[in-house]
Amino acid sequence: MWNEFKAFLLKQNVVALAIAVVIGAALGKLVTAFVDDFIMPIVGVLIPGGAWREATWTVGSVEFLVGDFLSAVLNFVIIGFVAWRIAKVFIKPDPEAPATKTCSFCRMSIDAAATRCAHCTSEVARA
Repeated sequence: MWNEFKAFLLKQNVVALAIAVVIGAALGKLVTAFVDDFIMPIVGVLIPGGAWREATWTVGSVEFLVGDFLSAVLNFVIIGFVAWRIAKVFIKPDPEAPATKTCSFCRMSIDAAATRCAHCTSEVARA
């Protein structure tokens, strides 16, 4: 039973997924701390009146926390922007994608240097 469980963990990449979740959570905390500690003080200076996060809208006996909601939206936008910039730094597009061509018989995509189609085994001309 233990061997089956270990094989499941390795075969289904559960360990890699768990590591990705842990690293993602840590990165989320890092980005949130960066936004709260460095970006939001600048926003606080730019927006007049420092108590905008406590702004409310009262309708009858119901009180809507408009400032809190706008703060959450602003945090989301800023955190999303910072995470996007971090991802652009670390995730570079592949500059040279492998060249492919289309088989004239089965219309499947094959390697450009192939002389036979891997799908229908027809001979194809070199590019």
